[in-house]
Amino acid sequence: MKIESPRIVVRRSGPLTGSVNVPGAKNSVLKLMAATLLAEGDYVLTNVPAITDVQKMSETLNSLGVATEWLGPHELHLVNSGNITPEVPFEKFDKMRASINVLGPLLTHYGSARINWPGGDDFGGRPINLHVEGLQRMGATIDEGLYDIFAHAERLKGTNIELALPSVGATENLLTAAVYAKGVTVIDNAAREPEVQDLCNMLVSMGADIEGIGTSRLVIHGRERGSLKSTKHTVVADRVQAATYMAAVAVAGGDIMVRSARTEHMEALLNLYARMGVAVTPQRDGVRVTSHERLRAIDFITEPYPGIATDYKPLLVAMLCVSRGEGSVTETLFPGRFKYIEEFRRLGASIAIYGNKATVRGVYELIGSEVKVPDIRAGAALVVAGLVASGETVIRDIAHIDRGYDDLVGKLNGLGADVTRV
Repeated sequence: MKIESPRIVVRRSGPLTGSVNVPGAKNSVLKLMAATLLAEGDYVLTNVPAITDVQKMSETLNSLGVATEWLGPHELHLVNSGNITPEVPFEKFDKMRASINVLGPLLTHYGSARINWPGGDDFGGRPINLHVEGLQRMGATIDEGLYDIFAHAERLKGTNIELALPSVGATENLLTAAVYAKGVTVIDNAAREPEVQDLCNMLVSMGADIEGIGTSRLVIHGRERGSLKSTKHTVVADRVQAATYMAAVAVAGGDIMVRSARTEHMEALLNLYARMGVAVTPQRDGVRVTSHERLRAIDFITEPYPGIATDYKPLLVAMLCVSRGEGSVTETLFPGRFKYIEEFRRLGASIAIYGNKATVRGVYELIGSEVKVPDIRAGAALVVAGLVASGETVIRDIAHIDRGYDDLVGKLNGLGADVTRV
C-alpha cells in the first residue's frame, strides 16, 4: 500500500485575530551552530527554532565531533570537546546549503577542511566562488573536485577582501575564518543583514575582535588559534517568519500581534506593507498588524539589506495576487527564483514573467487547487495564498516548509485560520 507524503490543506479563512510568537532566525542559528567549531567548551543557544534544518546541522556537527542536545523547546546545548574530524561525510552535507558555513571555522581552527558541494533550495545558481576566492586571498589552498572541496592552510593570513556583491554566506564564512587569521582582515562590501550582525555578536562574546558590525566594512583582528571561548547566546528573531504572519493577516484581514518581531530589521518591508494598506504598529514586545481593506498593488525590487530581501518576495507576490490593480517585482539577486510562479497560477493568479521581472494583476479571489512547494519561502507563501482561495488548497512537498518554519500550521490555526496538516 502506498503511503502518501505529508501535505497541508488550507481553506479560506475569515479575519485573523490573536497573537503569534516569532522564534529565532533560521538564517542565523545554523551559522551560530557552525561557529561552535571555533573553540572547545559548552555552548547554549536560546530562542532556537524547532525546524528540520537545525536537526540537519546538528547531524553535520555530530559527524565532525560536536555533541548536541535539546535542553528545552527552544534551547540547544552544544559541546565541542576538541576531538574534531574536519571532514563532513557526503550524506550529512548535501542536505542544505548552510553546511558550507563549516568551511571557514574548520579551516582556520584545524588547518584543513573537506566538504561536499552544498545542497539546499533550488532557485537558480548560488555559486560559492566568493567564499573560495576570499579564502585563497587569505592564503588557503583549495582544490575543487567533482564531488567535494578540500581546503588547507597552515595558518590563514589577514588581508583586504572586497566582495563583488554583499553575499551573506561569503561574509559569514570569511568572517569566521578571519578570527584566527594572522594579522588584520578587512572585508569590504560585506553583507549587513541582522543575521550577520548576530553572528558577529556571538563571535565577540567568544572573544573575537570585530569592528564595523552592522556596516559594509568589517575589520577583524585575528586572535591566536584556539584562544576563543564557548558562550551562551540568544538567536535573533526570524524576520522572515514575522513577515509571513504579517502577510497572512494582510490577505485574510484581521488584527494580530506578532510577538518578538524586530521592526528595526524590517523597515523597507514595513514601508511596502504600509503602501499596500496594511497598518503595522510597533509595540513593546513586537508589532500589531491590522488589515481591513483590499490591498493596493505596488512595484518593488529585491535588493541586499537594508533593501527588500529575496526571501520576502514570494510573500509579497501572494499579496499582489489578490490586490487591487497591477504590480510588479524585479529580482536582482537570484534570477531563477521565479520557479514557484506556476504554482500560484494553479490557484488562479494572473502573473506574467519577463526575464527577471514578474507582473502581477490582482484578482478578487483565488481558486483552491493542488500545488507543490519548490522552496521554503514559496511554500509558506502558498499557504498564505490558500487563506483567500475558494474551496481547498492542497500543498504537497511540505518538507521544504519544515526546514524553515516551526509549526506553521499550528500558529496559523492559533490565529483563527483553517489549516490542516495531513
